[in-house]
Amino acid sequence: MRKRRFLLKLIMVLCLFLMANTVFAFLAYHATTWLYGRLGAEPQGFWLQLGTVIGVFVLFACSAAIIFLIGLNRKRNYWDTIVDALSRMAKGDFDVQLDLKADEEDQFGQLIHGINHMAVELGELERMRQEFISNVSHEIQSPLTSINGFAKALKNINMPEEKRRHYLEIIELESNRLSKISDNLLKLTSLESQHHPFEAKNYRLDKQLRNVVLALEPNWIMKQLDFDLQLDNISITADEDLLNQVWMNLLTNSIKFTPDCGTITLSMTQQLDTITVIIQDTGIGLSEEQLIHIFERFYKADQSRTATNGGSGLGLAIVKKIIEMHHGTIAVKSKLAEFTTFIITLPIDSTQTRAND
Repeated sequence: MRKRRFLLKLIMVLCLFLMANTVFAFLAYHATTWLYGRLGAEPQGFWLQLGTVIGVFVLFACSAAIIFLIGLNRKRNYWDTIVDALSRMAKGDFDVQLDLKADEEDQFGQLIHGINHMAVELGELERMRQEFISNVSHEIQSPLTSINGFAKALKNINMPEEKRRHYLEIIELESNRLSKISDNLLKLTSLESQHHPFEAKNYRLDKQLRNVVLALEPNWIMKQLDFDLQLDNISITADEDLLNQVWMNLLTNSIKFTPDCGTITLSMTQQLDTITVIIQDTGIGLSEEQLIHIFERFYKADQSRTATNGGSGLGLAIVKKIIEMHHGTIAVKSKLAEFTTFIITLPIDSTQTRAND
C-alpha cells in the first residue's frame, strides 16, 4: 500500500515537473523574444537557445524559491502550533486537538496523531485523578464527621451510660472503616505500581478455596446460608496470597449480600490451559447500571448496605487488578432480587503468561 502511494506521488511529481518546464519554456521564449525586440537585436542559433534556457532556469529558480518560502512559512506555523500545544499540555491543559492537515502515513502526520492521542489519554487520566481525589475526600470525610460529632456528644457528663456506650461503638466502627479505607488505598496503589512483588508457586487451588470457605464459616452459619462446593483437585501456579485476597473478597460480598437461608455455589472447572472459578449467590442482585460500574473505585452498588458493613468501595477494584496481574479475566452476571454470578478465568501457569509479555 505504501509502495503504491509512493509510486503515485512520484508519477504526479514528474508530471507536474514536465508541465512546469513546458510552461516555463513557453514563457521564456516569449519573454526573450519581447526583450530582443526591445533591444533591436536578436541572436541566432546557439545564443538564441542559450537565452531561452537561461530564461527557463530563472523562472524555475524563482518559482522554486517562492514555493520553498511558502512551504517554510507553513512548516514554521505548524511547528509553532505544535510547540504551543505541548506548552499548554505541560501546564495541565489537555483540551488540545491539533487540526493540521497531514498524511497519517508520513512521520509528520504520525507526530500530529500521536500528540492528539496523548492529549486525549492525559485528559482522561486527569479526569480520573480528580475523580479519585474527590472520592477519597468524600469517603474519608464521612467517618471523620461521624467520629467528630459523637466525640463532641460524649462531652455531655449527664449522658446515660447506655447511650455513651452506643456512641463509643459507633466511633470504633467508623475508625475501623477509616482504617480499612486507608489500607485498601495503599494496597491498590501498591498493586498498580510496577514494583509489587509477584511470588508465584504451584499449589492446590481447590484447597485454598475450601480454606477460605472455612475461615468465613461463622459469617455464613450465622445467616444460615447453604454452601454448595463443586471443587475438583486442581493445581495452579500463581501468587497464593494475592488470589487469597480475591476469594476472600468475593465470598465475603456473597455472604454479605445474600439474605438469610440463601445459597452460595462455588464451582471450578479446568480447560486446556485455564481454570474457571464461578461464585454464584441468591442475593439481592445488581441492575444493569450497577453492573457497568461494579469494578470502579469507590463505587457502591448498595449505599445503605455497604455503609452498614463498613464497605469502602475498593474491594472489587483490588480484585480486578489482582486478576489482571495474573493475566486472567473476571466477569459478572446478575439479576435484581435473584442472583449474582462472578466468573473468574485464570491461566494454569501465570509465570508462563507473564514471561510471554
